[in-house]
Amino acid sequence: MGAAPSATYSERQNQDLDSSFKAYLKNCKTESKIISQETIRSIQSHLAKGDLPGAHSVISDALKNIDDIPLNIAVTGDSGSGKSSLVNTLRGIGDEGEDAAPVGAKDTTMERKPYKHPKFPSVTIWDLPGFGTPNFQLKGYLDKVKFGEYDLFIIVSASFFTKYDLELAKGIRAMKKNFYLVRTKVDFDLQNEQQFKPTTYEREKVLEEIRNNSLKEFYKNDIELQTFLISNKDSSEFDFSILMDTLLKDLPNQKRNKFMLSLPSITEAAIEKKKESLKQNIWLGAVKDGILATLPMASVFKDNDVEKLQASLHQYRVCFGVDDESLQILAKDLRGHVEELKAIIKSPYLLDTEQDETIGEKLLKFLDGLSSADGGLLATGLYFRQIYLQFHFLDIVANDAKVLLKEAYSRKQLTYH
Repeated sequence: MGAAPSATYSERQNQDLDSSFKAYLKNCKTESKIISQETIRSIQSHLAKGDLPGAHSVISDALKNIDDIPLNIAVTGDSGSGKSSLVNTLRGIGDEGEDAAPVGAKDTTMERKPYKHPKFPSVTIWDLPGFGTPNFQLKGYLDKVKFGEYDLFIIVSASFFTKYDLELAKGIRAMKKNFYLVRTKVDFDLQNEQQFKPTTYEREKVLEEIRNNSLKEFYKNDIELQTFLISNKDSSEFDFSILMDTLLKDLPNQKRNKFMLSLPSITEAAIEKKKESLKQNIWLGAVKDGILATLPMASVFKDNDVEKLQASLHQYRVCFGVDDESLQILAKDLRGHVEELKAIIKSPYLLDTEQDETIGEKLLKFLDGLSSADGGLLATGLYFRQIYLQFHFLDIVANDAKVLLKEAYSRKQLTYH
């Protein structure tokens, strides 16, 4: 018998694509998948049948949906409750930032107003007028502010939730929408307690009292709910990260991904979740691009390959808040210089080249290093070697975000003490 014919490039391509998609599924937690189970089954079916155009179409539609799908979050509460500051925090900007929602004496919302996220324009935070005033009674309020357009609702109070908040919550629940009660300015309450009761002050005890007192109106009606305690001055304190985790859990797959990427990198856990989400985008994009590859990956990078990798690096820096604009804002917030921050991170200089070296040559050096570290697995000539470069960039940028997080915390601690 003659030797079995070797697999054609097309057959090897099918095998690579199928194994890559299986690797994506294996390395992705169920609760954090950015595409639906229905979409996953459809992609698997097309790949199993060798229907690459069908798989490409499904993945392209899924990625476009992830990029374009709108997310609308409504924030409502009385004037002075910190509602507008929360709108700004969710958009990752300060109260004095460009296009910030007005706070303080100017914070009197008379009609709903949309605030686009500066980096993710399909994410909109809506500042709604407070409920329970003569101008805004429950009858007609939900229609007037078009509550049917929002994915979720945050009801904000700086003291305790009133009977009006209770009515509003019931109205939202009747619409089968999720709502969340947020108690702001907790840092001021703690400061006041510590100042006026220095000998009996116990931080955790005061926080528990704030939780219970803020929900008295709900308890009277036998409604048990969680309230999230936050400080708009410092989103790394109190329950802000718990609130964000809860919102993410309650959103559908594609919108969860969009919201995750738009959030500020306030904890290492949040940074890791962003990293996990972006890894999924890389895997799916690699499978989609691999379908169109009719020849094995060349030994040199073409101009469009270099441009794509440069764009990917920039996207990651923006997502994690380590791009040049974000560094300028952080430096100003920390009353330092942007050069000091750049000196402790790597991503701004990642693609800097030596004399007479092209960026393509720099990328090939990265691949050589990654191949050595990976035991030669990257030297197989597979099209998917490029995803390892994207993973490499992503790891560096995510680590930069953690370094900046620690630096900001350290400097703030020195300021407080």
